[in-house]
Amino acid sequence: MDGGERSMRRMSDTIIDINDRSNLSSTSRKRSSKTVNNDSRNIKYKKKRRGWFKSLLYKCMILILMITGTIIFCVHSEIIQYIKNTTRNYAIDLSRQIGFRIEEIFVVGRNRTSREQLLTTMGINRNDPILDIDLTAIQQRLEKISGIKSVIIERRLPNEINLLINEYNPIVIWQNRGKYCLVDRDGKVINEKIEEYTDLPLMVGEGASDHTSEVFDLLDTEPTLKQHVKIIQWVSNRRWNITLEYDNGNIDIRLPENNPIAAWHELATLEKEQNIFERKIALIDMRLPDRLILRSRDVIKDKNESHHEKNT
Repeated sequence: MDGGERSMRRMSDTIIDINDRSNLSSTSRKRSSKTVNNDSRNIKYKKKRRGWFKSLLYKCMILILMITGTIIFCVHSEIIQYIKNTTRNYAIDLSRQIGFRIEEIFVVGRNRTSREQLLTTMGINRNDPILDIDLTAIQQRLEKISGIKSVIIERRLPNEINLLINEYNPIVIWQNRGKYCLVDRDGKVINEKIEEYTDLPLMVGEGASDHTSEVFDLLDTEPTLKQHVKIIQWVSNRRWNITLEYDNGNIDIRLPENNPIAAWHELATLEKEQNIFERKIALIDMRLPDRLILRSRDVIKDKNESHHEKNT
């Protein structure tokens, strides 16, 4: 019995009361719910932290891209330009080595422009790469030379440069305010030495150069008379006096303001039919439409002498 009681006592030590079991269950549930709540809070915290990290990473990536883009933008143009220049220079040098270089320069139309001035202005030399020549720039430089009106420049591969030059053609020496200069048909003043053009007629009068084309159109209508023209005078900004040079002396022609071409034709007819220039005529006044006034050299000489005597 004693042994049995001891056995029962030991068993009784391990027996759990029903009420205690329920209390244990509720305690376990409380602990479990607390653990779940803590786990859920930990998960939310981790998710929030992970989202913040992704946002920060995204912003850093945008900032890096912006900085990289700015750097590329700053150096891109210079890099591209450097690559272009290097490639171009290599290609030009290679072309020169295989024969695309200047060996001949042919010039057409050059009469007064010096060869040295032409070559210096062009700025090119023999054996220069022909593909490296800026034709437009050369044309513009040449057309700045005072005696050159226009230039056509061509590149003929592999080694020729052709120039077609249109120079200003001075047709008269213009005297204005004590200065002399060359003028072409369009009234363009040409800055060249007049000593080389002493055979040209002299044009006198302020503003006369603006009417150069007009008066030479008139003179061209009678070539026989034109070849004797020595002086062309623009009078009062409205009409012309023409001095003709003949072996027996000069003859002054006073043309009318209105219809001077008709008077010029009439003068040519008089010379052809009556040889009036063979007479001792010093002046022909054609300003009046219904009459022609002729004055001989003797009459003008006598008037000049009498006028000189009165002054002395």
